[in-house]
Amino acid sequence: MGRDISLTGVLRTFGEDEIIVSKTDLKGRITYCNKAFLQISGYTYAELMGQPHNILRHPDMPRSVFRMLWDMIGREKEIFVYVVNRCKNGDAYWVRAHVTPSYDPGGTLTGYHSNRRLPDMHIVNEIIKPMYQTLRAREDSVPGTRQGMEAGGRMMAEILSDKGMSYDEFIHSF
Repeated sequence: MGRDISLTGVLRTFGEDEIIVSKTDLKGRITYCNKAFLQISGYTYAELMGQPHNILRHPDMPRSVFRMLWDMIGREKEIFVYVVNRCKNGDAYWVRAHVTPSYDPGGTLTGYHSNRRLPDMHIVNEIIKPMYQTLRAREDSVPGTRQGMEAGGRMMAEILSDKGMSYDEFIHSF
C-alpha cells in the first residue's frame, strides 16, 4: 500500500497551529496517529496502524537523511528534520519534524514519537529543497540503494563540514 502511487504535483498544506503526531514501535511501524495526520495524509486510521512509517516516503526525500534520522534515534537522541511526505493520493506535504525516543515507565525504549509542524516554506524552498535535490542526485549517481545512501551521507557530512557546523547547529540556524 502506498509505494506505487503516482505523484500529482500538488502540494498540500496545513494550519500553523496544527501539530501532526505519530508514534511507532522500534521497527518504525505506526502505532498511533492523530486526526491532523489522517487529514493531511489522506489515509484512514485502520490503513495506517501497523504499517511502516515509510508508507509516506516521497521519492524526492533523500534516503541519507532518513538514515541520519534512524542513526540518531537509534542512539536514543532526538532530531529535528525537514521532510517531504507523500499523501495517499500522490499529493505531497512538507513538515518540520521533531522525532524522539519513547520509553515505558521502567525506562525501556519502546518506540518513537514524532511531532510535525508546518515549516517556513521560504526555508524549504531556498535551503532544504536545493540541498535535498543535491543529495538525491548524489544518491542516484551511485549504483545500489545502500551505496547511494552512503554517498549521500558523505555529501551531507561534507556540506556540514564546509559550513563548520554540526547537523543540530545547521538545522537550528534558520
